[in-house]
Amino acid sequence: MSLSVSKRMAAIKPSPTGAVLALATELRAAGRDVISLGAGEPDFDTPNHIRQAAHAAIDAGDTRYTPVDGTAELKTAIQQKFLRENQLDYEISQILVSSGAKQCLFNLCLAVLGPGDEAVIPAPYWVSYPDMVRLAGAQPVILSAGIEEDFKITPEQLNAALSNRTRLLIMNSPSNPTGASYSERELQALGAVLERYPDVLIVADDIYEHIHWAKQPFVSFAAACPALFERTVTTNGVSKAYAMTGWRIGYAAGPHSIISAMKTIQSQSTSNPCSVSQKAAVVALSGDQSCVVRMTAAYKKRHDYIVAALNEIEGIECRPGEGTFYAFPRVTGILEKIGLGSDTDLVEHLLNAADLACVPGSAFGAAGYIRLSFACSMETLEESINRIKRAVSA
Repeated sequence: MSLSVSKRMAAIKPSPTGAVLALATELRAAGRDVISLGAGEPDFDTPNHIRQAAHAAIDAGDTRYTPVDGTAELKTAIQQKFLRENQLDYEISQILVSSGAKQCLFNLCLAVLGPGDEAVIPAPYWVSYPDMVRLAGAQPVILSAGIEEDFKITPEQLNAALSNRTRLLIMNSPSNPTGASYSERELQALGAVLERYPDVLIVADDIYEHIHWAKQPFVSFAAACPALFERTVTTNGVSKAYAMTGWRIGYAAGPHSIISAMKTIQSQSTSNPCSVSQKAAVVALSGDQSCVVRMTAAYKKRHDYIVAALNEIEGIECRPGEGTFYAFPRVTGILEKIGLGSDTDLVEHLLNAADLACVPGSAFGAAGYIRLSFACSMETLEESINRIKRAVSA
Protein backbone atom coordinates (compact mmCIF):
# COMPACT_ATOMS: atom_id res chain seq x y z
CA MET A 1 0.00 0.00 0.00
CA SER A 2 1.34 3.44 -0.95
CA LEU A 3 0.40 6.33 1.33
CA SER A 4 0.61 9.78 -0.21
CA VAL A 5 1.54 13.09 1.36
CA SER A 6 0.06 16.47 0.51
CA LYS A 7 1.01 18.30 -2.67
CA ARG A 8 2.59 21.10 -0.67
CA MET A 9 5.41 18.74 0.32
CA ALA A 10 6.71 18.81 -3.25
CA ALA A 11 7.65 22.47 -2.83
CA ILE A 12 9.70 22.19 0.36
CA LYS A 13 12.70 20.28 1.66
CA PRO A 14 14.23 19.47 5.04
CA SER A 15 16.47 22.08 6.64
CA PRO A 16 20.02 21.73 5.20
CA THR A 17 21.61 22.85 8.47
CA GLY A 18 19.69 20.19 10.36
CA ALA A 19 20.79 17.61 7.81
CA VAL A 20 24.47 18.54 8.25
CA LEU A 21 24.18 18.31 12.04
CA ALA A 22 22.50 14.90 11.80
CA LEU A 23 25.12 13.58 9.38
CA ALA A 24 28.02 14.78 11.56
CA THR A 25 26.43 13.10 14.59
CA GLU A 26 25.97 9.88 12.63
CA LEU A 27 29.59 9.85 11.42
CA ARG A 28 30.91 10.50 14.93
CA ALA A 29 28.85 7.59 16.20
CA ALA A 30 30.52 5.46 13.52
CA GLY A 31 33.93 6.39 14.91
CA ARG A 32 35.03 9.24 12.64
CA ASP A 33 36.66 12.33 14.12
CA VAL A 34 34.27 14.80 12.50
CA ILE A 35 34.37 18.51 13.33
CA SER A 36 31.01 20.13 12.65
CA LEU A 37 30.92 23.82 11.81
CA GLY A 38 27.37 23.44 10.55
CA ALA A 39 25.15 24.19 13.50
CA GLY A 40 23.99 27.68 14.45
CA GLU A 41 24.21 27.00 18.17
CA PRO A 42 26.30 28.69 20.89
CA ASP A 43 28.89 26.40 22.45
CA PHE A 44 28.46 28.08 25.85
CA ASP A 45 26.29 26.70 28.64
CA THR A 46 23.19 28.66 29.54
CA PRO A 47 24.33 31.16 32.22
CA ASN A 48 23.92 29.93 35.77
CA HIS A 49 21.48 32.60 36.98
CA ILE A 50 19.10 31.65 34.16
CA ARG A 51 19.39 27.93 34.93
CA GLN A 52 18.69 28.64 38.60
CA ALA A 53 15.48 30.43 37.66
CA ALA A 54 14.33 27.26 35.87
CA HIS A 55 15.14 25.12 38.92
CA ALA A 56 13.16 27.51 41.10
CA ALA A 57 10.20 27.38 38.71
CA ILE A 58 10.13 23.59 38.82
CA ASP A 59 10.36 23.58 42.62
CA ALA A 60 7.51 26.10 42.78
CA GLY A 61 5.30 23.93 40.58
CA ASP A 62 5.28 26.28 37.58
CA THR A 63 4.92 23.32 35.24
CA ARG A 64 1.38 23.74 33.94
CA TYR A 65 -0.26 25.32 30.93
CA THR A 66 0.17 29.06 30.56
CA PRO A 67 -1.79 31.47 28.35
CA VAL A 68 -1.33 30.58 24.68
CA ASP A 69 0.59 33.79 23.97
CA GLY A 70 2.86 33.58 27.02
CA THR A 71 2.73 34.59 30.66
CA ALA A 72 2.01 38.18 31.67
CA GLU A 73 5.34 38.22 33.51
CA LEU A 74 7.37 37.33 30.42
CA LYS A 75 5.38 39.58 28.10
CA THR A 76 6.03 42.46 30.50
CA ALA A 77 9.77 41.67 30.48
CA ILE A 78 9.68 41.65 26.66
CA GLN A 79 7.76 44.94 26.61
CA GLN A 80 10.37 46.52 28.87
CA LYS A 81 13.23 45.05 26.80
CA PHE A 82 11.84 46.59 23.59
CA LEU A 83 11.43 49.98 25.26
CA ARG A 84 14.81 49.91 27.04
CA GLU A 85 16.98 48.55 24.24
CA ASN A 86 15.15 49.41 21.02
CA GLN A 87 13.04 52.45 21.92
CA LEU A 88 9.96 50.56 20.68
CA ASP A 89 6.79 51.01 22.71
CA TYR A 90 4.39 48.05 22.47
CA GLU A 91 1.26 47.25 24.43
CA ILE A 92 1.16 43.87 26.15
CA SER A 93 -1.55 42.77 23.71
CA GLN A 94 0.87 43.42 20.82
CA ILE A 95 3.33 40.77 22.05
CA LEU A 96 3.32 37.01 21.37
CA VAL A 97 5.63 34.42 22.94
CA SER A 98 6.23 31.24 20.94
CA SER A 99 8.28 28.06 21.04
CA GLY A 100 11.25 29.75 19.41
CA ALA A 101 11.57 32.70 17.05
CA LYS A 102 11.18 30.21 14.20
CA GLN A 103 7.62 29.52 15.28
CA CYS A 104 6.91 33.25 15.41
CA LEU A 105 8.01 33.55 11.79
CA PHE A 106 6.04 30.48 10.75
CA ASN A 107 2.92 31.80 12.50
CA LEU A 108 3.39 35.11 10.71
CA CYS A 109 3.69 33.55 7.26
CA LEU A 110 0.52 31.52 7.80
CA ALA A 111 -1.27 34.58 9.18
CA VAL A 112 -0.56 36.99 6.32
CA LEU A 113 0.30 34.97 3.20
CA GLY A 114 -1.78 32.92 0.79
CA PRO A 115 -1.99 31.83 -2.86
CA GLY A 116 -1.12 34.65 -5.23
CA ASP A 117 0.90 36.56 -2.62
CA GLU A 118 4.63 37.23 -2.78
CA ALA A 119 7.23 37.64 -0.05
CA VAL A 120 10.49 39.44 -0.81
CA ILE A 121 13.55 37.76 0.72
CA PRO A 122 17.09 39.17 0.45
CA ALA A 123 19.72 36.52 -0.31
CA PRO A 124 21.84 35.11 1.20
CA TYR A 125 18.94 34.17 3.49
CA TRP A 126 18.31 31.91 6.44
CA VAL A 127 17.41 28.55 4.94
CA SER A 128 13.86 28.37 6.35
CA TYR A 129 12.46 31.65 5.00
CA PRO A 130 11.54 30.52 1.46
CA ASP A 131 10.01 27.23 2.59
CA MET A 132 7.90 28.97 5.25
CA VAL A 133 6.56 31.22 2.50
CA ARG A 134 5.83 28.24 0.25
CA LEU A 135 4.07 26.36 3.05
CA ALA A 136 1.76 29.36 3.37
CA GLY A 137 0.92 28.98 -0.33
CA ALA A 138 2.78 32.11 -1.41
CA GLN A 139 5.77 32.69 -3.70
CA PRO A 140 9.20 33.82 -2.45
CA VAL A 141 10.87 36.56 -4.50
CA ILE A 142 14.63 36.42 -3.99
CA LEU A 143 16.85 39.51 -4.16
CA SER A 144 20.53 38.57 -4.38
CA ALA A 145 23.43 40.58 -2.97
CA GLY A 146 26.90 39.06 -3.09
CA ILE A 147 30.19 39.80 -1.42
CA GLU A 148 30.79 42.87 -3.62
CA GLU A 149 27.54 44.38 -2.30
CA ASP A 150 28.44 43.55 1.32
CA PHE A 151 25.56 41.04 1.19
CA LYS A 152 23.01 43.89 1.45
CA ILE A 153 20.24 44.80 -0.97
CA THR A 154 19.82 48.32 -2.33
CA PRO A 155 16.70 50.51 -2.40
CA GLU A 156 16.71 50.20 -6.20
CA GLN A 157 16.61 46.40 -5.98
CA LEU A 158 13.79 46.51 -3.49
CA ASN A 159 11.74 48.97 -5.54
CA ALA A 160 12.08 46.78 -8.64
CA ALA A 161 10.91 43.69 -6.74
CA LEU A 162 7.83 45.16 -5.08
CA SER A 163 4.45 44.82 -6.77
CA ASN A 164 0.75 44.72 -5.99
CA ARG A 165 1.24 41.05 -5.11
CA THR A 166 3.91 41.75 -2.47
CA ARG A 167 2.59 41.10 1.02
CA LEU A 168 5.77 40.67 3.08
CA LEU A 169 9.43 41.68 3.24
CA ILE A 170 11.70 39.59 5.48
CA MET A 171 14.72 41.42 6.90
CA ASN A 172 17.43 39.72 8.98
CA SER A 173 20.17 41.90 10.49
CA PRO A 174 22.76 40.88 11.57
CA SER A 175 22.39 38.20 8.96
CA ASN A 176 22.54 34.45 9.11
CA PRO A 177 24.58 33.33 7.16
CA THR A 178 26.75 36.34 6.30
CA GLY A 179 27.13 38.34 9.51
CA ALA A 180 26.30 41.50 7.55
CA SER A 181 24.39 44.19 9.42
CA TYR A 182 22.36 47.07 7.99
CA SER A 183 23.11 50.52 9.36
CA GLU A 184 20.37 52.91 10.42
CA ARG A 185 20.87 54.96 7.27
CA GLU A 186 20.63 51.84 5.06
CA LEU A 187 17.40 50.76 6.75
CA GLN A 188 15.96 54.25 6.35
CA ALA A 189 16.73 54.16 2.62
CA LEU A 190 14.84 50.88 2.29
CA GLY A 191 12.05 52.29 4.43
CA ALA A 192 11.64 55.25 2.08
CA VAL A 193 10.87 52.80 -0.72
CA LEU A 194 8.43 50.83 1.41
CA GLU A 195 6.47 53.96 2.30
CA ARG A 196 5.24 53.95 -1.31
CA TYR A 197 3.81 50.42 -0.89
CA PRO A 198 1.28 50.62 1.96
CA ASP A 199 0.14 47.00 1.67
CA VAL A 200 3.57 45.51 2.40
CA LEU A 201 4.27 44.19 5.90
CA ILE A 202 7.87 44.10 7.15
CA VAL A 203 9.19 41.43 9.49
CA ALA A 204 12.48 42.24 11.22
CA ASP A 205 14.25 39.10 12.40
CA ASP A 206 16.51 40.47 15.14
CA ILE A 207 17.57 37.15 16.67
CA TYR A 208 21.30 38.09 16.48
CA GLU A 209 20.77 41.60 17.83
CA HIS A 210 23.20 41.27 20.74
CA ILE A 211 25.89 39.33 18.87
CA HIS A 212 26.94 42.51 17.13
CA TRP A 213 30.18 44.49 17.01
CA ALA A 214 29.86 47.04 14.23
CA LYS A 215 31.08 50.59 14.90
CA GLN A 216 27.50 51.79 14.57
CA PRO A 217 25.15 50.35 17.23
CA PHE A 218 22.48 47.85 16.29
CA VAL A 219 19.15 49.40 15.30
CA SER A 220 15.90 47.55 14.76
CA PHE A 221 13.94 48.26 11.58
CA ALA A 222 10.92 49.80 13.32
CA ALA A 223 13.19 52.12 15.32
CA ALA A 224 15.04 53.23 12.18
CA CYS A 225 11.78 53.73 10.27
CA PRO A 226 9.15 54.97 12.76
CA ALA A 227 6.75 55.83 9.93
CA LEU A 228 6.54 52.06 9.29
CA PHE A 229 6.08 51.05 12.94
CA GLU A 230 2.44 50.07 12.36
CA ARG A 231 3.49 47.83 9.45
CA THR A 232 6.44 46.09 11.13
CA VAL A 233 6.55 42.84 13.09
CA THR A 234 9.74 42.52 15.16
CA THR A 235 10.83 39.00 16.10
CA ASN A 236 13.54 37.97 18.53
CA GLY A 237 14.32 35.30 21.10
CA VAL A 238 16.66 34.12 23.81
CA SER A 239 18.30 31.26 21.89
CA LYS A 240 21.41 32.92 20.48
CA ALA A 241 22.33 35.74 22.85
CA TYR A 242 21.76 33.73 26.04
CA ALA A 243 22.85 30.29 24.79
CA MET A 244 19.32 28.96 25.26
CA THR A 245 18.68 27.17 21.97
CA GLY A 246 17.06 24.14 23.60
CA TRP A 247 14.77 26.21 25.81
CA ARG A 248 12.66 27.23 22.79
CA ILE A 249 11.50 30.74 23.59
CA GLY A 250 10.99 33.33 20.88
CA TYR A 251 8.78 36.39 20.74
CA ALA A 252 7.20 38.82 18.31
CA ALA A 253 5.63 42.26 18.57
CA GLY A 254 3.63 44.18 16.02
CA PRO A 255 0.20 45.38 14.90
CA HIS A 256 -2.71 44.11 17.01
CA SER A 257 -4.47 42.42 14.10
CA ILE A 258 -1.37 40.51 12.97
CA ILE A 259 -0.33 39.40 16.46
CA SER A 260 -3.91 38.30 17.17
CA ALA A 261 -3.94 36.16 14.00
CA MET A 262 -0.56 34.66 14.92
CA LYS A 263 -1.91 33.84 18.39
CA THR A 264 -4.91 32.06 16.87
CA ILE A 265 -2.67 29.92 14.68
CA GLN A 266 -0.49 29.09 17.67
CA SER A 267 -3.56 28.13 19.71
CA GLN A 268 -4.35 25.44 17.15
CA SER A 269 -0.78 24.14 16.77
CA THR A 270 1.62 24.15 19.73
CA SER A 271 -0.44 26.20 22.19
CA ASN A 272 1.69 27.82 24.91
CA PRO A 273 5.51 27.70 25.02
CA CYS A 274 7.19 25.78 27.85
CA SER A 275 6.22 27.20 31.26
CA VAL A 276 9.62 26.57 32.87
CA SER A 277 11.47 28.11 29.90
CA GLN A 278 9.30 31.21 30.17
CA LYS A 279 10.36 31.68 33.79
CA ALA A 280 14.00 31.38 32.75
CA ALA A 281 13.50 33.82 29.87
CA VAL A 282 12.19 36.47 32.26
CA VAL A 283 15.49 36.34 34.14
CA ALA A 284 17.48 36.26 30.87
CA LEU A 285 15.84 39.45 29.58
CA SER A 286 15.59 41.31 32.89
CA GLY A 287 18.67 40.13 34.77
CA ASP A 288 22.42 40.64 34.59
CA GLN A 289 23.51 41.09 30.95
CA SER A 290 27.26 40.71 31.52
CA CYS A 291 27.06 37.10 30.28
CA VAL A 292 25.97 38.38 26.86
CA VAL A 293 28.90 40.79 26.74
CA ARG A 294 31.38 38.01 27.60
CA MET A 295 30.01 35.58 25.01
CA THR A 296 29.90 38.23 22.30
CA ALA A 297 33.52 39.18 23.02
CA ALA A 298 34.49 35.52 22.52
CA TYR A 299 32.59 35.36 19.21
CA LYS A 300 34.34 38.53 18.03
CA LYS A 301 37.76 37.05 18.83
CA ARG A 302 36.92 33.89 16.92
CA HIS A 303 35.50 35.93 14.04
CA ASP A 304 38.71 37.90 13.69
CA TYR A 305 40.76 34.70 13.64
CA ILE A 306 38.72 32.72 11.13
CA VAL A 307 38.18 35.58 8.68
CA ALA A 308 41.92 36.30 8.56
CA ALA A 309 42.80 32.59 8.34
CA LEU A 310 40.33 31.94 5.51
CA ASN A 311 41.60 34.90 3.52
CA GLU A 312 45.12 33.47 3.69
CA ILE A 313 43.98 30.39 1.74
CA GLU A 314 44.35 30.84 -2.00
CA GLY A 315 40.97 30.77 -3.72
CA ILE A 316 38.93 31.88 -0.70
CA GLU A 317 37.49 35.36 -0.11
CA CYS A 318 35.86 36.11 3.24
CA ARG A 319 34.18 39.41 4.13
CA PRO A 320 34.37 40.43 7.80
CA GLY A 321 30.98 40.38 9.47
CA GLU A 322 29.41 42.80 11.91
CA GLY A 323 27.81 40.11 14.05
CA THR A 324 26.44 36.55 14.45
CA PHE A 325 28.79 33.57 14.70
CA TYR A 326 29.17 32.66 11.03
CA ALA A 327 31.75 33.18 8.32
CA PHE A 328 30.47 33.07 4.74
CA PRO A 329 33.45 32.86 2.38
CA ARG A 330 33.24 32.78 -1.40
CA VAL A 331 34.97 29.61 -2.60
CA THR A 332 34.75 29.83 -6.39
CA GLY A 333 38.53 30.11 -6.60
CA ILE A 334 38.93 26.85 -4.69
CA LEU A 335 36.37 25.15 -6.94
CA GLU A 336 38.39 26.11 -10.01
CA LYS A 337 41.69 25.20 -8.36
CA ILE A 338 40.77 21.63 -7.43
CA GLY A 339 38.28 20.97 -10.19
CA LEU A 340 34.97 20.83 -8.35
CA GLY A 341 31.70 21.90 -9.88
CA SER A 342 29.78 23.46 -6.99
CA ASP A 343 29.79 24.52 -3.37
CA THR A 344 27.92 21.31 -2.56
CA ASP A 345 30.77 19.32 -4.12
CA LEU A 346 33.25 21.20 -1.93
CA VAL A 347 31.24 20.52 1.23
CA GLU A 348 31.22 16.81 0.34
CA HIS A 349 34.95 16.93 -0.35
CA LEU A 350 35.71 18.59 3.01
CA LEU A 351 33.64 15.97 4.80
CA ASN A 352 35.19 13.01 2.98
CA ALA A 353 38.79 14.25 2.83
CA ALA A 354 39.05 16.23 6.07
CA ASP A 355 36.20 15.11 8.35
CA LEU A 356 34.94 18.69 8.40
CA ALA A 357 31.21 19.43 8.15
CA CYS A 358 29.85 22.78 6.96
CA VAL A 359 26.88 23.99 4.87
CA PRO A 360 26.91 24.90 1.16
CA GLY A 361 26.05 28.47 0.30
CA SER A 362 23.46 27.30 -2.21
CA ALA A 363 21.29 26.28 0.77
CA PHE A 364 21.16 30.01 1.62
CA GLY A 365 20.46 31.13 -1.93
CA ALA A 366 24.12 31.92 -2.67
CA ALA A 367 25.91 29.39 -4.84
CA GLY A 368 29.70 29.51 -4.68
CA TYR A 369 29.91 30.15 -0.94
CA ILE A 370 30.02 27.99 2.21
CA ARG A 371 28.91 28.77 5.75
CA LEU A 372 31.18 28.01 8.69
CA SER A 373 29.95 28.43 12.25
CA PHE A 374 32.56 29.68 14.72
CA ALA A 375 30.43 28.88 17.76
CA CYS A 376 33.18 26.58 18.97
CA SER A 377 36.56 26.79 20.70
CA MET A 378 39.59 28.49 19.17
CA GLU A 379 41.37 25.12 19.20
CA THR A 380 38.55 23.66 17.09
CA LEU A 381 38.72 26.57 14.68
CA GLU A 382 42.49 26.26 14.30
CA GLU A 383 42.19 22.54 13.58
CA SER A 384 39.36 23.25 11.12
CA ILE A 385 41.52 25.71 9.17
CA ASN A 386 44.33 23.14 9.05
CA ARG A 387 41.91 20.55 7.71
CA ILE A 388 40.65 22.92 5.02
CA LYS A 389 44.20 23.69 3.94
CA ARG A 390 45.04 19.98 3.67
CA ALA A 391 41.84 19.16 1.81
CA VAL A 392 42.19 21.88 -0.82
CA SER A 393 45.90 21.30 -1.40
CA ALA A 394 45.62 17.52 -1.78
